[in-house]
Amino acid sequence: MADRAALIEAFLQEAGWAGAKRSLLAGDASFRRYERIEREGERAVLMDAPPPEEDVRPFINITTHLRELELSAPAIFAEDLEAGFLLLEDLGDNTFTLALSAGVDEAVLYQSAVDVLVDLHRRPVVSAIPNDVEPYDEKKLLSEAALLMEWYLPGILGDEISDLTKNEYLEVWRKVLPKIMASGEILVLRDFHADNLMWLPDRDSVARCGLLDYQDAVTGSPAYDVMSLLEDARRDLKPGLAASLLDGYFAALPELDIDAFKQAYVILAAQRHCKVIGIFSRLAIRDGKYDYLVHIPRVWNMLEQACNAPQMAALKDWLDRNIPADKRTSPTPNLRA
Repeated sequence: MADRAALIEAFLQEAGWAGAKRSLLAGDASFRRYERIEREGERAVLMDAPPPEEDVRPFINITTHLRELELSAPAIFAEDLEAGFLLLEDLGDNTFTLALSAGVDEAVLYQSAVDVLVDLHRRPVVSAIPNDVEPYDEKKLLSEAALLMEWYLPGILGDEISDLTKNEYLEVWRKVLPKIMASGEILVLRDFHADNLMWLPDRDSVARCGLLDYQDAVTGSPAYDVMSLLEDARRDLKPGLAASLLDGYFAALPELDIDAFKQAYVILAAQRHCKVIGIFSRLAIRDGKYDYLVHIPRVWNMLEQACNAPQMAALKDWLDRNIPADKRTSPTPNLRA
C-alpha cells in the first residue's frame, strides 16, 4: 500500500494536483477505489484501479464514446494506464439513490434514465457501439448465471451439488439463452441502476442523467439495461412505475419488436438475478463485504417472478428441486465467523 500511495502522489503531481486535499469516496463491488480531490475550489475524482485485477482502458474507451454521443459520462483529465489511475470530472454526490432520499420525484428520475436508453437504442448500431467492445455472448452469460450454484449453494447454504445437477442447470440456460438473439444488438452498459446514475438537474435533456461504472459494457440485447434499471437488486420501485416506463420506452421506439424484447427481458432478468445472488454471496464469503447480503431476499423475489414466465419453466423446476423456498433467504450471521 505504501508503494501505491507514492504512485498516487506522483500521478497527482504530474496531473497538476500536487498537495490537493484528498477524501475517500464510497467504493464498489470491485477492487477499484475512488477519492475526491480538491484544490482552490476545484474538485475531481481519482479512480484507483490496481492492475492486474483492474484495467482502466475499457473505461476510457466507453467514456470517450459516451461523451461523443453527448451523454453525461465524466470527462477524463489525466490517465496512467500502467499504474491504473484516472483523474475524472466530479459529477457530485447526487446519485439517484441520494436524490430519492432527498425527495426528488422517482418518476422524474427514472424517466431521465429511460430517456438515455431510448437515445442510445434508437441510434444506428454503427454509431451506438464503439470499437473493441466484447459481445454479451452465451459463454459470458452462462458463466454469470453459474455464480448462483458456485457461491450461493456451497458458500451460503453449505450445500454441495453433484456434477449431474450442475450440468442440468447449465443445460437449462443453454436452451433458453439463444432466444434473446431476436431482440437485436446494442451497447449494453450492464450495471445501469440507481447507484450508478447521477441526477444533474442543471443539465439539459438526456444529459441530466449522469453515468458511472460502465467499464464492463458489452454488445447485447437492448432489454438488458432496461431490465437492470427497473429490476434493481437494491431497491423497489413504486407500484406501477416500471410498467409505465416500459410503455413509454416502447412508444418512443415504434420499430421495436416488442414480443422479442419482452421475451429477452424475462430471460435476462432471470439470468441477472441468478448472477447477482451469486455475486453478493461471493462478496461476503471471499471479500468480507457483508452489506450486500441484505438485498438477497429482494433478488430472490424478482427471480421467482421471472420464473413464472413460460419460457423459464425449466429453470423454475431446477430451482424448486435444488433450492426450495425455505432456503431462499439471507445467510445466517455465523457466515461472518
